Amino acid sequence: MLAVRCGRFGGPEVLALADVPDPVPASGQTLVEVAAAGVNFADTSRIAGTYHPTPRVPFIPGTEVVGHTADRRRVLATLFDGGGFAQRAAVDEASAVEVPAGVRDADALALLVQGLTAWHLLRGSARLSPGETVVVNAAAGGVGSLLIQLARQFGAGRVIATASTPAKREIALSLGADAAVSGEADGYAARIVEANDGQPADVVLDAVGGAVFEAALGSLGNFGRLVTFGNASRQPRPPVDVATLTDRNLAVCGFWLRPALTVPGAYREPLEAMFGMVAAGTLTPVTGATYPLSETRRAFEDLLARRTTGKIVLLP
Repeated sequence: MLAVRCGRFGGPEVLALADVPDPVPASGQTLVEVAAAGVNFADTSRIAGTYHPTPRVPFIPGTEVVGHTADRRRVLATLFDGGGFAQRAAVDEASAVEVPAGVRDADALALLVQGLTAWHLLRGSARLSPGETVVVNAAAGGVGSLLIQLARQFGAGRVIATASTPAKREIALSLGADAAVSGEADGYAARIVEANDGQPADVVLDAVGGAVFEAALGSLGNFGRLVTFGNASRQPRPPVDVATLTDRNLAVCGFWLRPALTVPGAYREPLEAMFGMVAAGTLTPVTGATYPLSETRRAFEDLLARRTTGKIVLLP
């Protein structure tokens, strides 16, 4: 079968199409004929060798697929150890969730890592209360675009989006954000307060990191929460002064999807709920470009250059 292999750590240039043997399912696994595979920003860290746990080279990247099993079930599944950028993948039966007919492949893929991340950021980490103001950084991305919509579903009083370009801010507004502003660190807090009618925010959800992470603290009001779930800037996160937190009763926490899914009910149930929302038209995943497997390198280049919006999909 054809697969994309990472033979050494580095940038997109380390990815190469290769002819490899079909995977052999272990006990408790099933073979899936891959219809589409999702690309995540974390995949760029995996091939760079900076992700934890670090994979052993050579390896086939890709942690999410949608496709058909031998008995013709259409399933969505995660592969945390990789193997998804291929024509066939062996997935754990426990992670395979059947996809309803009314949900497209790209939509389903958008709901796996990005959708579950958005769900648990709001429900678990931020513990959003009805009427609160939520700030979503990088709001035109895969997670951000779903955060805007789910925050509305979960009762947010006001949703403020940040994004790097006017076009991306328009996307955020079209998804239901009340306001959209530039996400650059300089002047960040002032823009958020202005967009919130002169009041500080209750929650900031940040995957940018670096200077933006530090600036976001300044936009929060009493008992505000800053949740960090990524570091797209690849800048060091500045240390947090405890005195700054106690002055306004602030909380800073981190989120990573993988350990969250060890909690019973944290995987299949939210996915099925979001499938229902998509089928009902109340949740619209933003799907971006699709690339053939042979152009995986270009997909990674576009992702790193921030030329994409929404979910990126590979088609074997």
